[in-house]
Amino acid sequence: MQSVEVDFEVYKQLTVRRPTEHVTYNDVIRELLGLSGKQVLKQPNLESVSDWITKGVRFPAGTEFRAEYKGRQFKAVVEAGALVFNGKRFDSPSSAAMSVTESSVNGWVFWECKFPGQSLWKLIKSLRRE
Repeated sequence: MQSVEVDFEVYKQLTVRRPTEHVTYNDVIRELLGLSGKQVLKQPNLESVSDWITKGVRFPAGTEFRAEYKGRQFKAVVEAGALVFNGKRFDSPSSAAMSVTESSVNGWVFWECKFPGQSLWKLIKSLRRE
């Protein structure tokens, strides 16, 4: 089997298009190219009103967020079009992070997330387009 080198930005975009870890990068590329073969299963409600979209990044409802600050673990979740932390709705990752730190902080480097049906945690900054 041959391998193909791609830059990090292409890799990130291919990763975002994998609805589950069972879908391979090859499956994603085949679908993008319109090639027949194994069909990539789409997640239901790809653009649900419960999803949270911020700075061009879509976080599906149920996406988990976590962060560690001063030796403590903090968790939040995407619900009804917002990030919910300690029962409060936030429109940006930074405002949620500031509620933890009580000071100015870049939420894009503070939080990690895990999409529904996936097991890998990702720094949310890695999902933004440069």
